[in-house]
Amino acid sequence: MFDTMTMTKAVGAVCGSLLALMLLGWAADSLYTVGSKGHGEDGELAQAYVIETGEEAAPAEAEAEVVDVAALVAAADAVAGEAVFKKCVSCHKMDGTDGVGPHLNGIVGRNHAASPGYAYSDAMAALSAEPWTPEALYVFLQNPRRALPGTKMAFAGLPNSEDRANVIAYMASIP
Repeated sequence: MFDTMTMTKAVGAVCGSLLALMLLGWAADSLYTVGSKGHGEDGELAQAYVIETGEEAAPAEAEAEVVDVAALVAAADAVAGEAVFKKCVSCHKMDGTDGVGPHLNGIVGRNHAASPGYAYSDAMAALSAEPWTPEALYVFLQNPRRALPGTKMAFAGLPNSEDRANVIAYMASIP
């Protein structure tokens, strides 16, 4: 069944396929490589193009705007906070029972990790002696994972400072 001609054709097909694959790889490298060997000055990778999003770069931590949280919460609207809190109800309840997350009624002024029976993360349990102040909630609600690395809370956060203040005012209004 395998004679010399069949074997020659099979080896030729394999060699031809490898040659085509090598040439396609070379062509793709030349199309998608920027500059010489893909590097810019001082060995850094060069960026082929920039996509303008219309947003400026985020200010550095040192240049971050200082917010008077107490004044912001005092001027906040608890009714608007209740509407924003709807993002939280999939995990948190305000009736004293725990869900996926601990209950949040009476959270303002209560210590961290103070809901009995709820299994808090080690990072949250380490703060159990500290109370939830409006300032601490404000920072935590902006980005929970950045504010408390190791938290179990998977929520991305509330980027709008007015929304955070409204939610804090709403939570403070529920005993």
